[in-house]
Amino acid sequence: MKKDPVLFWIVTGMSGAGKSQTINCFEDFGFFCVDNLPVELLPKMAELCSRSGRPLQRVALGMDIREGGFLRDFLGTVEQLKKQGVDCKIVFLEADDRTLQRRFSETRRRHPLGTSVQAGIHQERKQLLQIKELADKIIDTTNFTLAELKQRIRELLDARDAHSDMQLSVVSFGYKYGLPVDSDLVWDVRFMPNPNYKRHLRDKTGLDAAVRRYVLATPQARRFGKKFFEIVTESLPHYIEEGKSYLTIAIGCTGGRHRSVVMAEELADYLKKRKFKVRIHHRDIDR
Repeated sequence: MKKDPVLFWIVTGMSGAGKSQTINCFEDFGFFCVDNLPVELLPKMAELCSRSGRPLQRVALGMDIREGGFLRDFLGTVEQLKKQGVDCKIVFLEADDRTLQRRFSETRRRHPLGTSVQAGIHQERKQLLQIKELADKIIDTTNFTLAELKQRIRELLDARDAHSDMQLSVVSFGYKYGLPVDSDLVWDVRFMPNPNYKRHLRDKTGLDAAVRRYVLATPQARRFGKKFFEIVTESLPHYIEEGKSYLTIAIGCTGGRHRSVVMAEELADYLKKRKFKVRIHHRDIDR
């Protein structure tokens, strides 16, 4: 009888972005967890988990820059494990510089690179760039509570266990506050008429019917919506074929309160009607 492959979720990313809390979330969901595992022990861990008897098939491992050989050996070791049939997924945790500095200040911890906190953050970002680019999922914990982090991990695991299904996240945002770092696809809707210039709409949001009617009133907005939604739905089966179980689609306008909210709601409704699992989040609607 063929055994199911060992499933490794490797949790890594920026120091201070919430790796220990994320490992705790995986443990709450029934995973066997090890934090701060040296890279050189990763193959041995996979071997122990796959032995006959009572194999450990759901494992979460915390690994980061504190371990000496991490930057040098991590990607090569993960690639070798995949060739050996180990199902490895990388979750990369991110947060903005200000949040990371605040978290280090609150805990009174030194940065693991041994420099000042600010210099350490900048240096670590550069060193982890290649790992971040190859991660299966990036999670931005900047504004997360612990409950929200746990919910995101739950969604991640639900999507992975569904196999043929895909968990979609549709996010509206304001360009003036920066791009969502965990987005896979980004669309700009700043060409649409801006309700902010209409006095009776300025204090409303894209969740209000009057704002929605105003944004969608022009022919170019309706044409864009039709083509945009078709492009997204036509591409999703190909992402699924490539083994992607979760996708974040970010839609941006200037402030993230009007146009992007309307189009995010329209896209989410469109996808739900086609039986996709969709989570929607308006990042900057209250700013």
